[in-house]
Amino acid sequence: MQGFQWLRTGVLAALASGAAFAAAPAQAQGALVMYCGVQEEWCRAMSTAFERDTGIKVAMTRKSAGEIYAQLKAESANPRGDIWWGGTGDPHLQAAEEGLTFEYESPVNKDLHDWALSQWKAAQKRSVGIYAGALGFGYNTQQIKQKGLSEPKCWADLLDPKLKDDVQVADPNSSGTAYNLLATVVQLMGEEKGFDYLKKLHKNVSQYTKSGAAPAKAASLGETAVGIVFIHDAVVFAVQGDPIKAVAPCEGTGYEIGSMSIIKGARNLDNAKKFYDWALTPAAQALAAPAKSYQVPSNKNSTVPPQAPKMSEMKMIDYDFVKYGSSAERTRLLTKWDKEVKALPK
Repeated sequence: MQGFQWLRTGVLAALASGAAFAAAPAQAQGALVMYCGVQEEWCRAMSTAFERDTGIKVAMTRKSAGEIYAQLKAESANPRGDIWWGGTGDPHLQAAEEGLTFEYESPVNKDLHDWALSQWKAAQKRSVGIYAGALGFGYNTQQIKQKGLSEPKCWADLLDPKLKDDVQVADPNSSGTAYNLLATVVQLMGEEKGFDYLKKLHKNVSQYTKSGAAPAKAASLGETAVGIVFIHDAVVFAVQGDPIKAVAPCEGTGYEIGSMSIIKGARNLDNAKKFYDWALTPAAQALAAPAKSYQVPSNKNSTVPPQAPKMSEMKMIDYDFVKYGSSAERTRLLTKWDKEVKALPK
């Protein structure tokens, strides 16, 4: 897919030279209902800063991306939310295809990377990229040593019988992270071999969590040996000194374009547009790192956190966001996963 060649050409290294600028306080007041798909700390930082900069009161709810998509669908006849900020792009694309989100072109688009605009074009202007992050896993170094295992470096290593009931990953029905894993494995290995891999992995999975980032925390605490997550979620705990190491799998891996969408039928549409424009600025995107979120930001002028995984150095697949973000394909794959993987005995 065009617009994503930066992943393999090392363009990311050039992003770090961008400087953030301060957002100008606005005079508008009112309310905004925000559905937030990233970690709670970052959600709260965004809500607080937007209120401070604009005077608009924010009612924020934090859920995983799949849960927010389901909520938008359930509320479509009487929308309660205004803006959906964050979470993997696949459910944003499905929501766009199903007419659950609103077409909008921000004046800040001119400052965005091609990959962020590719998401916007794929969504027929109903969603835009706000950050990027690579899929992988984090493992507890102490747990792996105690089990007498070599350091896992590949997807295949997670099938080792010594890891039985010691791998955590989220449920792809609720988690965009886990759906990204499902779509990545299918694209990397082919559907038949990909599902065969997931069936074998099932034997080692202790639980399918609701949140995509939860397995990283479990691994950092030694509650599980391995957590399959977006790599930046494992980096959070490595940075604070926990015994967790982040891995970009040797066979190759997928990635997310975290996205933002205005909800169709938003009661506070003008305020949703204000948030949308504000959230794309370097000043707003600079709130990520202090909130311990180390994704690559979408604005060319934003500074990439030094802790952010170097995606240009990883083996990335050419992730087909249009196909795997479509309503038909997501529904088909999730139904198949429920029947052929989750329903299997341990």
